[in-house]
Amino acid sequence: MKSFVSVPKARPGDRIAVLSPSFAAPSISAAVHDQAMRRLAEGTGLVPIEFPTTRQLGATTEARAADINAAFADPRIRAVIATTGGDDEVTVVPHVDTAIVRNDPKPFFGYSDNTNLHHLLWGLGVPSYYGGSTQVHLGAGPQVDDIHLQSLRTALLDGGEIELTDPGVSEDYGVEWEDPRSLTEFGVREPTDPWTWAGPMKSVEGRTWGGCIEVIDQIAIAGRMPETEDLSGKILLFETSEEVPPAIMVKRSLRSLGERGILAAAAGVIMARPPVSELRKPVPSSDERERLRGAQRDVVIAEVQKYNPEAVVCVGVPFGHTRPQWILPHGGTIRLDGAEQRITADFS
Repeated sequence: MKSFVSVPKARPGDRIAVLSPSFAAPSISAAVHDQAMRRLAEGTGLVPIEFPTTRQLGATTEARAADINAAFADPRIRAVIATTGGDDEVTVVPHVDTAIVRNDPKPFFGYSDNTNLHHLLWGLGVPSYYGGSTQVHLGAGPQVDDIHLQSLRTALLDGGEIELTDPGVSEDYGVEWEDPRSLTEFGVREPTDPWTWAGPMKSVEGRTWGGCIEVIDQIAIAGRMPETEDLSGKILLFETSEEVPPAIMVKRSLRSLGERGILAAAAGVIMARPPVSELRKPVPSSDERERLRGAQRDVVIAEVQKYNPEAVVCVGVPFGHTRPQWILPHGGTIRLDGAEQRITADFS
């Protein structure tokens, strides 16, 4: 059975590294980034520290990895958070010095393309936190969403358990960062639907593994997946990106994970509420958005149940590419209760 180290919590006054391991979002809007830095400091009591490539568009993979190495090597840095996701982090992680990470493990926050770094940490037995993007969830909009700040503070500072709840509204994306309104307005928010539960009415608990499905595909092709036996009894976390992959592509990815034995090994699966509209494209009608979410929901449940009818499944949870966003433990523990239809995340 794979073992995980205990990662110490930060304390107010400690430093938190703000990195761009993938896309340097602050290069698009310094104003959103600067607001995020203020809110991060005010909301946590930590001191944000930028590194050379945090605002550098087009930085090399080696330079971005050097910032990761420097952040983990600096004993004054007690946590690391990504500005946003991106596209090419699969080329960055080979340059990360795993000995440095093992020597001083720290909580890492990010989602989307940062699935790459989460998987590297998971392989080292270092738990992290799936979610958190300074540019999206801290800097943009009139304020930080309550559930995001609660889970950020709990993961960084306080520890303990949180029962995940639905905020009742959701947006697929916000106002474009170049637009001054991005500092004061949310994107278009709509009411959410109840989460969908499937599988047996029982409670399962386990460490988590997963991330953005499109990135997991890259990790698998690159030959960096964990051993299937290490995923026995785990809770799988899956989500899809703002590129809005159709349900058939999600089905194929899950089917491949099923053929690999990963779905059968798991105790439960949590699938995020997916974005179904895209920036700078016409917004689908309400009926079409409902159809797209329903199509993804149906293939997720069908594929999991095909390979593992004993798995507890919940679809529609607000994490990943959605806002408001819960930050979830990755390599930490989640309890998925199909009988009570409750999800509890342990941030200790």
